[in-house]
Amino acid sequence: MEPSSIEDVDAAIDVLEKNRDAWRKVPNEERIKLLEGCVAGTLAVAPKWAEIGARIKGLSPIENLAGEEWLAGVMPTIRNARLFAEALKHDGNRAPAAKRTAPDGRTVARVFPSTLFERLMFMGFSADVWLEHGKPATQGTKRSGNGRVSLVLGGGNVTSIPAMDVLYKLFADDEVVLLKMNPVNEELGPVLAEAFKPLVDGGWLRIVYGGAEVGAHAAAHEKIGSLHVTGSDRTYDAIVWGKNEKGAGKKRANDKPFTAELGCVTPILVVPGPWSASDIRFQARHVASMVTQNASFNCNAAKVIVVAREWLQKDAFLSAIEEELAKTPPRKAYYPGAADRFAKFQAEYPKAKVLGAKAEGAVPWTVIPRLDDNDYALSNEAFCGVVAFAEIEAADVVGASVPRFLEAATTFANERCWGTLSCALLVHPDAEEANNEAFARAVRDLRYGAIGINAWPGAIYGLVSPTWGAFPGHTPEDIQSGTGVVHNAWLFDHPEKSVLRAPFRSRPTPAWFSDHKNLLELGKRLVEHEAAPSWKTLLRVARAAMKG
Repeated sequence: MEPSSIEDVDAAIDVLEKNRDAWRKVPNEERIKLLEGCVAGTLAVAPKWAEIGARIKGLSPIENLAGEEWLAGVMPTIRNARLFAEALKHDGNRAPAAKRTAPDGRTVARVFPSTLFERLMFMGFSADVWLEHGKPATQGTKRSGNGRVSLVLGGGNVTSIPAMDVLYKLFADDEVVLLKMNPVNEELGPVLAEAFKPLVDGGWLRIVYGGAEVGAHAAAHEKIGSLHVTGSDRTYDAIVWGKNEKGAGKKRANDKPFTAELGCVTPILVVPGPWSASDIRFQARHVASMVTQNASFNCNAAKVIVVAREWLQKDAFLSAIEEELAKTPPRKAYYPGAADRFAKFQAEYPKAKVLGAKAEGAVPWTVIPRLDDNDYALSNEAFCGVVAFAEIEAADVVGASVPRFLEAATTFANERCWGTLSCALLVHPDAEEANNEAFARAVRDLRYGAIGINAWPGAIYGLVSPTWGAFPGHTPEDIQSGTGVVHNAWLFDHPEKSVLRAPFRSRPTPAWFSDHKNLLELGKRLVEHEAAPSWKTLLRVARAAMKG
């Protein structure tokens, strides 16, 4: 795509400025129709969308792995628009499936499953939104927009990111949107404009293209009232602080309201338990998939596998992960800077193991077997196919103590791993049942915006019903994983984190597993179902899933 000229950017902002007050007056009935139009439009361009996304990532649109683009790009976008329409039918105050009061007095709301179709498709899965302690469980009343023009700097690694960020700013924050596409996936911009044609035609969405200079001009524009970015903390700092000194009491280069989702060194906490050989193999496939999905260019990719040093099955499990990574085909390193980041990790950890086949243009799957005293992998997000193993003390007279591990692992994740976006716990049901209080305490105390229990936290992103964003509390001086949330299809005003629970052994094979054998068909069938859920489309999804 040709970069937008400064004049084009200014003209787009002028259109949005002219229409921002009108947007606030659009009634819910009309907004629902706009969202339904976006669902229909996205469904119509789905093949083109998935083809472009696959090509950017070095995939043929007809190969099985291209199903990632249907599942992570098109499907969540359609689901997001449809669920926002459902929320607006209840004036933004749709009652969750259930609510409970946690021991500390906060509200925990069950947001998934909320329909019979969801219960049947995801048997044994559930997702809760935990609201901030001391805050009311209100929905759809906290609007930050005030008719502003918002600049959204789109993420380049997952094609649904810019689309869903646009939907959130418009329908949750009540702001009109200037979307600047990321250069990595800017080819998708015209397709997105076609999918969201009702919003473009209304003068409520404009899309521009270019690099840092275009983004900097738009961010500083006097008519831009707020910003949102999905990317790195360095991008955030460059906008907020510029060349100014960063720190409390220091003058910011840009002090506009700014929400952001900025990545994480995602830890996977492996709770000691009585794992069988098949348990070890399944969870090794699971963890390897958390590393390799989307070539590991995910802010929620597994980056640190935390185990108890005294767990008798530790070595077997870590070896199984290495075996699964070794047999996973290499992926194109399509995201800029991957080779440089990989080289820095190699320099820090010369004993790192490079696994599997090598390929031109790919960063190989790589394991850091032991962190020792070098915390570089804990404080720097690799954003490529590197994962570290970390062992912590959890000694008991008979081996690994689950309560001690959970306490130590929670402290490790909270205090030593950079970021607060996502983490996961893998726990055998027997170990959880025998240590229920300690496990519940760990889930409560983990300071992460998305927590997967026996599930990759990336699934929380794809479900859309829960919230997606950093744990609250980061400041502009230390932004880490960011501030604010997106998705949040139930429009909770004060979310703290979302927790997804899955069976220890999910059946059929989860869609995020790298060795799923029917990913492309499953992705297409899920898109069809999310656009218009029915028994017919559900049956097609089930058939595709069973072939996985």
